[in-house]
Amino acid sequence: MGLLISLLLSAAFGYVAANLMKLAGPWYLYVILGLAGGFVGSLVFGLIGFSSNSIISEAIVSIVGACIVVAIYRALKK
Repeated sequence: MGLLISLLLSAAFGYVAANLMKLAGPWYLYVILGLAGGFVGSLVFGLIGFSSNSIISEAIVSIVGACIVVAIYRALKK
């Protein structure tokens, strides 16, 4: 059950990041962005000493990370 909730939250965070970055795509792209964004966001914020302890801070970290992933995706796609 925890995995399902994690995937749904990842998809939601990926969707928010894709809308912020004006990226259109299929639903599975949002899930991938959300998962990669959670990883990248926690890595980046961990390097600067920030630890997320609540769902709000985890959402912010995941969305910022997904925006970073979208920017990298766009740069590689060119």
